[in-house]
Amino acid sequence: MTSLIETENIGKTYGSVIALSEVSTVVNAGEVTCVLGDNGAGKSTLIKILAGVHQHDQGSFRVEGEEIKFSSPREALDHGIATVYQDLAVVPLMSVWRNFFLGSEPTTRFGFLDSKKGKAVTKKALSDMGIDLRDVEQPVGTLSGGERQCVAIARAVHFGAKVLILDEPTAALGVKQAGVVLKYVAQARDRGLGVVLITHNPHHAYPVGNRFLLLKRGRALGSYEKSEIDINELTRQMAGGAELEALEHELRGVEA
Repeated sequence: MTSLIETENIGKTYGSVIALSEVSTVVNAGEVTCVLGDNGAGKSTLIKILAGVHQHDQGSFRVEGEEIKFSSPREALDHGIATVYQDLAVVPLMSVWRNFFLGSEPTTRFGFLDSKKGKAVTKKALSDMGIDLRDVEQPVGTLSGGERQCVAIARAVHFGAKVLILDEPTAALGVKQAGVVLKYVAQARDRGLGVVLITHNPHHAYPVGNRFLLLKRGRALGSYEKSEIDINELTRQMAGGAELEALEHELRGVEA
């Protein structure tokens, strides 16, 4: 089976700064590839390459087996790669349904905005993902952070995404809201999408992930299938196990 996305030794430099070096991973249909790392690990650079914002200058990037170098986010979208960024690119004062269709509004045969169709399609698309909103006319700014993430995920699924890239979707959310978002990540996976979940929280990644790529300072610390690593080892590596143990030893010395 051909992977939806495959990167092999991919890299990106900005002048003399190495932002990403020799990173390899795959994204398969119906699976979640989790990319974990602290701030400055290279997560943003990787997703910007996958999303068509930046171009890689080392290694190979294949989409459904085809070697590619996107020239723009629109080109990535045309290849079925949709990215939901942390800031979500929503207009808070506009209604849920208008945000759902932002830039792709349905029109009547006379070219006027078809609000009736827009509301009905939005309601059905959200319902199909198990999202029950009282009113798609309400401003998107009145929704909780978790609900906004879910609307953005449903929008990407509706417009035919094959790969859904989620940039820290649970970062600013409480425990309950984060759980809601992860539920919809799992739903997107179960509908056959390939999902790339960017996070710095292994406890959010592990329940939904099939594969885990750990990044540190632009390089891969390791890449594991779920069967190869448990949550404790994932957390240890993510926290910089050896460094943490050295720090604990140092702190114990201070206490003594």
